[in-house]
Amino acid sequence: MTNTHLPTRDAAVIVARDSNGLVALLTAPFPQHGGDYLFLPGGRQEEGETPEETARRELREEAGITAANWRSLGSYAITAGTTARVHLFEARDLTLGPQELAPTEEEFKLMWWPMQDAIAAITAGRFLLQGGPLALLLADRLTTPA
Repeated sequence: MTNTHLPTRDAAVIVARDSNGLVALLTAPFPQHGGDYLFLPGGRQEEGETPEETARRELREEAGITAANWRSLGSYAITAGTTARVHLFEARDLTLGPQELAPTEEEFKLMWWPMQDAIAAITAGRFLLQGGPLALLLADRLTTPA
């Protein structure tokens, strides 16, 4: 039996960090889960896109951000029942512009948090999806000390 609810397309999640080290977080109400939750920009791959192209598009659409420097943080399988993967990226040297939200994303609000506060929000259970916390922890761990 095939589960038709399993994801079949890859996705990308992005840790966007500004020149002060602040991280772009999105928040939106999820009443079915009891309130507002945090998440990172990201989404599903469209036909013909590479993972980085997906990341660039999703960051621009959801957060209104373009970035000059990109780094892969790795990828993971969404679930054992599908070949779909989530690709994690860090984006730096940011330029801010307007969000390009789809009708289902109209309540997305962009906020800038210090990395340590974002990590504290992970342990406080404020994130809805697992890709964001994993990407934040990897970006924080892989940051070269200045």
